[in-house]
Amino acid sequence: MEFTHEPVLLKETIEYLKCQKNGVYVDGTLGRGGHTRAILDEIAGQGTVIAIDRDTEAIEAVSGSFDDQNLELVHGNFINIPEILANRGLEAVDGMVFDLGVSSPQFDNPERGFSYQYNAPLDMRMNLKQDLTARDIVNKYSAEELTSIIKKYGEDRWASRIADFIVKFRQDNEIITTHELVKVIKAAIPASARRSGGHPARRTFQALRIATNDELKQLEDLINNAVPYLKSGGRICIISFHSLEDRIVKWGFRELAKKCDCPPDFPVCVCDREPSIKIITRKPVRASQTEIDSNPRARSAKLRVAEKF
Repeated sequence: MEFTHEPVLLKETIEYLKCQKNGVYVDGTLGRGGHTRAILDEIAGQGTVIAIDRDTEAIEAVSGSFDDQNLELVHGNFINIPEILANRGLEAVDGMVFDLGVSSPQFDNPERGFSYQYNAPLDMRMNLKQDLTARDIVNKYSAEELTSIIKKYGEDRWASRIADFIVKFRQDNEIITTHELVKVIKAAIPASARRSGGHPARRTFQALRIATNDELKQLEDLINNAVPYLKSGGRICIISFHSLEDRIVKWGFRELAKKCDCPPDFPVCVCDREPSIKIITRKPVRASQTEIDSNPRARSAKLRVAEKF
């Protein structure tokens, strides 16, 4: 089955990245290669793009579509950028791009179990080689742990009730498929509450996906791991798709851009801290209505950019 992915905020990301013809760039979330291809076009055969993805299907899908000596595909996790660059003898690069979340091919492929719209095995792994699946979480975690995940990552006010219904259901039958889980979630949420706010399973599925792939902790690590490996003047562009991700990017950039760590009541600064980045986008860049009309998934996208001092 063929799957495509239309990268969001592509034009804006490339403009902010300010590619140099002989530069070295990292696309930390290859997907189906949209940002990678655009960067290669910008450097016009004179630089290098290191494209990383933890999904082997993504690597396999694009490996035959690029005939470019300036591209290196890496199966790995973007939080391991220090090791990935060190293995290639690189101390720093000219820019980095990260398009977070689930790619369209992952989401639209029923076999991956990311979507509540398709009946499929309850999987949700971005890296098919990892052991933990959403099925493990749903069937093995306690009601308290499930409540915490759904409330924290899904921001669902029915988190406790959904967790209780899951635990009660699995006493007799293991929850194996996405639609079995959807059925439990619908039973847990009162009918009056299901009439608004989108699909009743949306928030729980988001929460399980984040927990399965440890997405938010990895995003925190990413910012701290990646910025030191930018050259002076190099830029990092991060596209997020929900408020939890955007909040981490926003505050992660702010922390690295701080000029002082002293307590507020200190009369003068004594920490001599130097900021490592300057924030280029004070507010997140959003998709235009034209892009949203052609690609509805762009509606929630937010781009933030910072530059290394």
